[in-house]
Amino acid sequence: MQLSMDETTTTDIWKRPRPVRLEFEKLARGTINQAADRRHCERSFRVLVGSGRDCVLHSAELPIVLMPLRGRVKLTEGDSTRLLHGRQLFVSDGGQRVQIIGGNESLWMALAAPAGAWRQFVDVISEQTIPAPVLLPATHAADRTIARAAVRLAREARDHAGSGRLEGAVLRFVSLLLDLQSVFDPLIARCPGRTLGQRRGVFLRLQRVCNYMESNSDLDLGIAGFARVANYSPCHFLRTFNTVYGKTPHAVLIEQRLKRALRLVNDTALSITEVAHASGFEDRCAFSRSFKRRYGETASAVRERRLAAAAVGE
Repeated sequence: MQLSMDETTTTDIWKRPRPVRLEFEKLARGTINQAADRRHCERSFRVLVGSGRDCVLHSAELPIVLMPLRGRVKLTEGDSTRLLHGRQLFVSDGGQRVQIIGGNESLWMALAAPAGAWRQFVDVISEQTIPAPVLLPATHAADRTIARAAVRLAREARDHAGSGRLEGAVLRFVSLLLDLQSVFDPLIARCPGRTLGQRRGVFLRLQRVCNYMESNSDLDLGIAGFARVANYSPCHFLRTFNTVYGKTPHAVLIEQRLKRALRLVNDTALSITEVAHASGFEDRCAFSRSFKRRYGETASAVRERRLAAAAVGE
């Protein structure tokens, strides 16, 4: 989609040999391919806002942060596809191409920039140098604070704010993002490696596996497939995964299946048996036991409580 001049703003935020340029792009009922101009991408930090069902973003292999502000967004990363909701924030490390498709009445914001651009912002915020990779792939729960920071950033970029205000909005959002990712620090410390950079590299591989589990938890997945995603041998993968996360890959996969089941129970009219199968459980009885053990009540009870609350609110 060709953008008019009033839909794109560019701000130089630092006078450096390769200054980062802040850009705002509004996407509606169209497609933009960020791989079209790699030279331009190398020095650009893009704030993209999309709305509507026909709004599609094809991203190059750049680190990207995606946050639905309203409705749901379909996200495809490599061969994996998932739905993101308004209370979630997705971080891609840039290892694979990303496609974002908005749903009905959806509104979302994405930040896309090469690793070097993210590095400049992170170095301003962090008291110590964070070795590459600067961003780690994950899906975080997005609280009200970071949601407000995202909305402010989008508005500042859209309204051609002065460089100081716009830079401050970016730094505020990136600071909150680093706070979310700091939850990984204890896990990174358990990774093998002599340096922090090596340990972060190991954790990057393992997180890619966790993201793969999250997107494909309904499939019949095994150690050999996970090891291929991490580019490890099966034995080395299993040993490293258990050391870092303190649980087996199968246990993490079951957690992802139960999370998917909870979303389906709350957001769809599928029967409980259909929910079990759609979440990757072949046996409804095994699903029911696992669900109750995890959430303290049966799937039927969760749905009944949700329907009762909805009826009261009408």
